[in-house]
Parts: sequence; structure tokens; C-alpha cells
Amino acid sequence: MTRKIKISELAEFDVAEFLNTDEDVVDYLNAVLADGDPALLPAALGDIARARGMTQISEKSGITREALYKALRPGSMPRFDTISKVCAALGVRLTVVQGQP
Repeated sequence: MTRKIKISELAEFDVAEFLNTDEDVVDYLNAVLADGDPALLPAALGDIARARGMTQISEKSGITREALYKALRPGSMPRFDTISKVCAALGVRLTVVQGQP
């Protein structure tokens, strides 16, 4: 007999726990960008920053931890310069390639 599990009993999924390598980070960002939802990018960068250590990313980007948490939370709309600084601190860059029409 199978046991029913309540949703409230499930462990909360945190993608940051699975971003262990540079390849994981690249694959995650590519998947987020391929989705086409611009709201996902700041949240994904926040996941990666948490995986790498928010304090370290704060120091490298020159943005306070509090401001990073605020700018990279789901639903936020950070300025491009914030996204650019965070990407640089994470050691990634966003590039443009010609796609299919």
C-alpha cells in the first residue's frame, strides 16, 4: 500500500544546493535564458550567488549583501548595471548569438 504524502511534508527544493560546478551554473543560466521569461534571470543569479556565497559575491560586485538579496529575489526588476556587476562577480557573462526566427 502506498502512503499519501502531504505537500507540506515535502522538503523545500533549493536549486542552489545543486549548483556545485561552473558547468552546473552555465547550464542553469542557459536554461533560464532559453525559457524567455525575463523575471527568471535575477532570481537565477540570486540562486547562483547563494550557492557561491552571498558575502563573497557582495564583495566582488561592490553591492551590499542586503541590496543583492533585494535585487536578486524572485519578482525583482534590477537595473542592468546590477545584473552586469553580479555576472562579473560570478565569473559569467551574458552573450548574444543569432537565433532562429
